[in-house]
Amino acid sequence: MSRFERQIALPEIGRDGQERLAAAHVLVVGAGGLGCPVLQYLAGAGIGEITVMDGDSVEATNLPRQPLYTVADIGRYKVEAARARLSAMAPELRLHPHARDLTPDNAHAAIRPADVVIDAADSYAVSYTLSDHCLQTGTPFISASALAQGGYVGGFCGGAPSLRAVFPDPPDSAATCASSGIMGPVVGMIGALQAQLALKVILNHSPSPLGRLFSIDLADLQMGGFDFSGAAEPEHIVPFIGAAALRDGDHVIDLRSTAEAPRPATPNALRIPPQNLQRDLLPPGSGRVVLACRTGLRAWRAAAALGDDLAPRLALLALGDPR
Repeated sequence: MSRFERQIALPEIGRDGQERLAAAHVLVVGAGGLGCPVLQYLAGAGIGEITVMDGDSVEATNLPRQPLYTVADIGRYKVEAARARLSAMAPELRLHPHARDLTPDNAHAAIRPADVVIDAADSYAVSYTLSDHCLQTGTPFISASALAQGGYVGGFCGGAPSLRAVFPDPPDSAATCASSGIMGPVVGMIGALQAQLALKVILNHSPSPLGRLFSIDLADLQMGGFDFSGAAEPEHIVPFIGAAALRDGDHVIDLRSTAEAPRPATPNALRIPPQNLQRDLLPPGSGRVVLACRTGLRAWRAAAALGDDLAPRLALLALGDPR
């Protein structure tokens, strides 16, 4: 008996649907708290090809909420440890593990062959980079966020509005799972829901999850959601770019302090703290101004404070760890 018989028995799947899953290619960005259930359920459902990108290694603090990994995996790249587990449970799976983070420089190449893109990363720069590229390519994009005891999952792009249409402004808080904490079952539920929505997109089920957002609040034991299929794309956006996209004539403003990053973003970068950045401090002329910081969030907030009319001249650069 095929191990997919219980799934094939569903009239909305059947053998034709199972073949559709086997022919699908999903890009999963992130192999942490969200990525673990996503990968497990996609592999278990019979997805034929998965590309997974994550530059992190397994740490002891990951284990309570990332059940793909064990104590023996500590120090190992997550994507390599995940490959060992997923290959054991789904030997026919064509898995492409990449032990590197997604950036604006490699996003297009990563997204191009995928039928669905799943955002399981804990990074605003990654989420919006993926959304921007998926909007351009028409690729369905399943994005989620989890923190403490709640979060959301949404189906974007692929004919539906993008992440920017629903969340056009930079968040007020820079809280992350590392800084504010997370409960394992919460992130497991949200990741499992991401996998379910991706399967529904691949199977072309109706109603489509694209254009819908689902929220979970387990602190108050509430669930909700809304339809955003009619949301308009913002008129002005400031894109994230990668270091490889810097060009001659760019004016780079490094928003990090010298204590945070002794070396500037580029040799000629200006150092201006976000609270001191004003329109009259921008270099004159029409050259592009690139605002740089570690995660991209301070740069995004600074760009928003400068005003929409300057958006066509601005770009954001997330540098990661201090150089």
